[in-house]
Formats: sequence, C-alpha cells, structure tokens
Amino acid sequence: MDKFIIVDGSSMLVTSYYGMLPKQILFAKTDEEREKYYPKIMQHDGYYTNAMYTMMRTLDKIIKEQKPTHMLICFDTTRDTFRRQMYADYKGNRSETPLPLKQQFTQMEEMLMEMGFAVEMSDTYEADDLAGSAAAKYEKQQPTYIITKDHDYLQLVSDDTRLWLIQTKQENADAIMNRYGSLFGYDKETMTIPDKAVEVTPEICHSEYDVWPHQIPDLKGIVGDTSDNIPGIKGVASAAAPLLEEYGTLEEIYRTIDSYPDDKAKKQLTSFWKEELGIKRSPLKAMTEHREEGLLSKKLATIKRDVELKHSFEEMRLDRIDQEKRQQQLLKYGFKSLV
Repeated sequence: MDKFIIVDGSSMLVTSYYGMLPKQILFAKTDEEREKYYPKIMQHDGYYTNAMYTMMRTLDKIIKEQKPTHMLICFDTTRDTFRRQMYADYKGNRSETPLPLKQQFTQMEEMLMEMGFAVEMSDTYEADDLAGSAAAKYEKQQPTYIITKDHDYLQLVSDDTRLWLIQTKQENADAIMNRYGSLFGYDKETMTIPDKAVEVTPEICHSEYDVWPHQIPDLKGIVGDTSDNIPGIKGVASAAAPLLEEYGTLEEIYRTIDSYPDDKAKKQLTSFWKEELGIKRSPLKAMTEHREEGLLSKKLATIKRDVELKHSFEEMRLDRIDQEKRQQQLLKYGFKSLV
C-alpha cells in the first residue's frame, strides 16, 4: 500500500542548522560576535554544510524507518508572500536569516532536486500552503503524514492526514504520546514514528489544544501568533477555547454578539458566558473593538489548500531517486558517511 510523507523542508533545515551550531555562536550576544565564529561551522570546499548534513541524515532515517512510497518536500522562498500583501507587518518581527543558513537553503533545495526528490517552492505561497494543498489533493488515496515543528499545521490534521509534530526533546514527545496511549492505541513497541515526534490525530489535537484541527485558524484569530506577528485580539486568550467550543467559528461568535441588539441584552450574553462557559472576565469589549483584527488574523492563519502544485503524484515517488546522482551530490558536499 502507498504511503505519502510531506516534509516541511524549511522547518527541518532551520532545526538542523541550530542543532549543529558551535556553542560559541549559540551563546553569542551580538551579530558581530556570531559572525566571528562562522568559520567554525561545518564546511566543505567553501560550502556551509551543517544544516544540509543533518537534514539529509534525518530524511534518510525517515525513509528507512517509515518506508514511504511517495514524498514531497516543501520550502519557503520569501517572506513577501500573499499574506504580507494582506498585512504588511506579517512576520515583521523575524530577524534576518544568518548567511550560513541562507546559503544552505539554496544548496539543499538544489541538491534534493538533483537527486530526484519532488521539491515544491513558491514566491507567492508558503511551505504550509504547498503542504496543505498536497494533503488535500492526495490524502484520500493513501495514508498521509506531514512532518514539521510548526504548530500552524495542526489545522491540516484529519482522519486521513496525521501530523508528526516535532518536539524539542524526545522525553517531551514520549510524555505526550504516553498520555494518550490507552485512549488512541499508541504502543511504542509496535508504532514507529520519527524521533522527537508526536503523531497528532483530531482527538489528540482537541485534547491538547482544546479545539479541533479545523478550528486552529479561529483560535489564532483570537489569540494571535507572536512567531508570525499575527495580532489576534488582545486580552481574550483564556476565553478563546470555551467560545469556540460553544460557537464553532469566529464568525459565529460575532453573529451571536450581533444578535443581541443593545447593551442591556448583551449583559444577558456575558452572563451566559460567565455562568455556562466559565469565562470569568468578559471578552465582549475587546471582541467588539478589535473585530477587524480578529477576522484578519484568522485569514492570515488559514493554510491554503488549493494551490496548484508543480509535481504530479507520480513524480513524488521515491523510487524515482537517481542513486548515482544522489551519491555525486553527497560527495560534492563531503557527506561520505551518507553515501
């Protein structure tokens, strides 16, 4: 039976880069101090290679253990995507990508394509839009898995698509999986998942985050997302989950608010929220005053699932990898242990 794995290549490469940096760079306090230690980063023939080596080793391990028949690797190419046209400050809090990592993005993408991997990139959409579109298009045909560290992908979880959400430590992943072992049939001895990963089902998503996968954009519409500089609605975070449990979507929350015609009637609504939903501090004022920010934040947080992909499903087959070119590329960057 076919098995399809979608890899968030940008997330994996960034994690690989910082996981293989000299301690002097990790603990440096200024850019100037970090740059002073760049020569200590793993290199070969003038190429920085620490992130590439670690990511290639990770991919090899996933392929060996998971035995997928198809794989798609998605990368971000720019922060100036369609979301920044909607909101100029989207990801505006991100620092400049360090030069050694920036170079390895280009090198990694080219190396994977030379080997024959299906690599999707776009100057308009982000990696998660490409991954979401691939999952939506092909998840009904075979088991589909997405591997990433990015919590935005939670919204793609379904009965047909599982998320392998990477944690910072193996013990963190084990603790979460063991917590749901009896509930969802997890058995570490018989169920193989990637290192540091939690396999998220719709039920685990709801248990961990108090909302269902399809409600993740609604949740971010209310609470925002500091990592992407999505504003949300300030001061409403604790009320977000109970409101979404009751009303389902952000739009339905606003439809309910609008159905109460005046301040006197709205007091009945806030009393219901307090007594029935357990919301101690009324979010009504903040929700009303920041409606536009909330609805915009939901749009920014929603992964697109209808992007046209460059590769057909047949082109994502792993048996299309050219082993001779794979060896040439590994030797080009000095990865003799991976040959």
